[in-house]
Amino acid sequence: MSLFFSILFIGITIVIYLLMKQFYNRYTYPLLVPIFTSSLLVAGLLLVTNTSYITYMSGAKWLDELLGPAVVALAIPLYDHRDIVKRNSLTIFISVIVGAIVGMVSGIILGMISRINKELIFSIAPKSVTTPIAMEISEFVGGAPALAAVYVMVAGISGAMFGPYLMKVCNIKHSISKGIGFGTASHGIGTARALEIGNVEGALSSISMTLSAIFTSFLCPIILSFFL
Repeated sequence: MSLFFSILFIGITIVIYLLMKQFYNRYTYPLLVPIFTSSLLVAGLLLVTNTSYITYMSGAKWLDELLGPAVVALAIPLYDHRDIVKRNSLTIFISVIVGAIVGMVSGIILGMISRINKELIFSIAPKSVTTPIAMEISEFVGGAPALAAVYVMVAGISGAMFGPYLMKVCNIKHSISKGIGFGTASHGIGTARALEIGNVEGALSSISMTLSAIFTSFLCPIILSFFL
């Protein structure tokens, strides 16, 4: 039975994603980004069939296990464009620090304006880094790791959906700038979107995502103590 569920749910997830990717390629629109539409469809399917998340993950967990190797694979475009990274190392370093700080401060201020409790603010602050790191930071500062994971998904999906259009509106055409923006603001999901735009964007997004996670880990407790 376990093998059956594994094959079934892995198959369903992959098929839905591929279909949504084809749909997006045909009707390019921000709200049709595959990771967003496929997530909605899978969630809807689970609700309709009354399938619990635990049952779903009993099979789909193997896809989740591939997240680590997928992140490691981001080193390939980074290696291919290492000369660009070296030449622009100072720009990348400063941009990611500023971006990480702005990402945290904007979330904190939004939470304060909305008058939500501190636990929620502590969970929002690390929203722009990858899920495991955000959950650890959130727990360390007194937030709720589960909520942090939700905010991370929101940041990633919204960045992938609207990032290209915001860059177009702001007239950002430089590949390095695009890559840094995606990686710093929208972590792995943004990096996947950056790779769709170009290899240079993907490489810069990859290193920016990594640096952002490091800086956020150190700076988040300090910034939170300053505001709260």
